[in-house]
Amino acid sequence: MPSPDRDVPGVIAPPPLIYLAGLLLGFVLEIVLPGASLPGILRWGLGGALLALGLGLLGWWAVSFRRAGTPMPPWEETTALVTDGPYRLSRNPAYFADVLVYGGIALLADAPWALVPLPAVIAVMQQGVIVREERYLERLFGQQYRDFKAVTRRWI
Repeated sequence: MPSPDRDVPGVIAPPPLIYLAGLLLGFVLEIVLPGASLPGILRWGLGGALLALGLGLLGWWAVSFRRAGTPMPPWEETTALVTDGPYRLSRNPAYFADVLVYGGIALLADAPWALVPLPAVIAVMQQGVIVREERYLERLFGQQYRDFKAVTRRWI
């Protein structure tokens, strides 16, 4: 995690842990409030598609960061502004991919209650991670980042 002398965004928690916490809360809801089983096409078709798309997008995101030579974890200092690959479509492709993976897991696990915490997870991500990262990137890259923000949507 960050040391006081490092220039990092200061996110509230590692993003995967925020998504995992929401998913675990959703699974607890599923145990406490069991519901009807999802239809197979919804469970396997949509769930599988969301999971596959999310994992594919995460892979594309990781490749883009490696090519740029900048670290992926938000507690490490950023060394380059990544604007190619999935960043041509979204300023937050990894977080969008995490939403897809989350939804895919919930559907494949036949746990629709697990989707209930997802809006709160997205709100926590927005305020506790994305806003902080955007302030950090604007401070670090200035007009270059402002130009990127002007032409690239936050999510999709």
